[in-house]
Amino acid sequence: MLMRRKIIVPLVAFCSLLSVDFVSAAEASGHSLGEELPIWSVIPFVGLLLSIAIFPLVKPKWWEHNLLYVALFWSLTFFIPFTIGFGAAESIKELIEIIALDYLPFIVLLWGLFAVSGGIVLKGDLAGSPKTNVVMLLIGTLLASWVGTTGASMLLIRPMLRANGWRAKKAHVVIFFIFLVSNIGGSLTPVGDPPLFLGFLRGIPFFWTMRLAPILLVNMVLLLSAFFIIDSRLYKKEAAAANKGGDGHIPVPLKVEGLHNLIFLALIVGSVILSGLISTAMGENAGIQIYPEVIMPYGSLAQMALVIVAGILSVKTTKKELHEANFFTWGPIKEVASLFIGIFITMIPALAILNVKGAELGLSQPWHFFWVTGALSSFLDNAPTYLVFFTTAGSLGATEGLATTVGTIAPQILLAVSAGAVFMGANTYIGNAPNFMVRSIAEENGVKMPSFFKYMGWSLCFLIPVFFIDMLIFFR
Repeated sequence: MLMRRKIIVPLVAFCSLLSVDFVSAAEASGHSLGEELPIWSVIPFVGLLLSIAIFPLVKPKWWEHNLLYVALFWSLTFFIPFTIGFGAAESIKELIEIIALDYLPFIVLLWGLFAVSGGIVLKGDLAGSPKTNVVMLLIGTLLASWVGTTGASMLLIRPMLRANGWRAKKAHVVIFFIFLVSNIGGSLTPVGDPPLFLGFLRGIPFFWTMRLAPILLVNMVLLLSAFFIIDSRLYKKEAAAANKGGDGHIPVPLKVEGLHNLIFLALIVGSVILSGLISTAMGENAGIQIYPEVIMPYGSLAQMALVIVAGILSVKTTKKELHEANFFTWGPIKEVASLFIGIFITMIPALAILNVKGAELGLSQPWHFFWVTGALSSFLDNAPTYLVFFTTAGSLGATEGLATTVGTIAPQILLAVSAGAVFMGANTYIGNAPNFMVRSIAEENGVKMPSFFKYMGWSLCFLIPVFFIDMLIFFR
């Protein structure tokens, strides 16, 4: 009861304070939501981000058992004042729209990939040496564009953890895995990362994003080189301490079990492509009306149905021993589902304001789009952020370039928007869906991962210099 009072009292006070601005905003008429919302409406989103950053440090046990309630608390600090100011009909519409159109497809796809990958086990002679780790990171990075960053991450993170299980220090392995496999590697096709898929739906040819290959190559060389140097230094000390012939393992032949799950993985990847084909053929507005002005696209419904079928079949047909060998539990997906429901709800005002005022930022050069798209993709969902600046780029009035549904876009600017959205999702744990999932799986397997801010320290040290090089070479 005391805990409930500690939560309810400040919630009521905070909502009362915010509702004044929401009511004032709602009195305006003839404007879009982004024009009416006050800037303070992003406070709940910022509060949730700070909670994710701080609570695991100061109250880790409490956070582990109450993170869903924290996410709901911040969601209500937005939703209650918004309802007071704009009315129940508008608030319910926004809530249904963000959950049905954005959150559900997101979490269903993540759940399906998590379930299917949990049944694929790689056993055998993987030593977790610097060379082995670099090869695995390279494979994962190249694979991400064809099965998606989430698919590649879920497929390879457990073999990566198992190969390095004997090592005392391995957080850096997971960090560079997030950099490369969970983000940068998804830049070559629309299947690789959701932002590029949105571009495909709006007229960008499927293989046009292969133009990002030179940038991807530069980033891979720089980051893999940095990783190899760090990993080699740590490995020399740990291999000597392990006293196992310098390898830290007992040789066992390589063997992959649960290969039938690759069929279900292919079904999930196919569902994403099918969703795009349906939307292209029937139009984005073709679907089932689930609320006034809210239409659930047929493409999303088909995708979710196929993903759910694939996930259920995978769980039912995979032997229990394989899940046990992977240390598979539903904990990580529950954690991600709990936190991201709050993130999706509280970022409604941030995205609405950005959608209206994005064109007022004075963007004109490719490097402008690269950094602004990337900076916001580090904290907001990179898919809608991409869409905002994709639309902004289409409004610049270019006479030559790619013809899209939002206008003609200069190729260099489109490359900048695409690279910023995909690459800089790696800057924080919440920048891209698989980041948080990979961290959760690593922690569940005993890896002590850096906190939210410490992870950003790694990205500042390694990613930001690489992105400056990208800007100087490709986007000046």
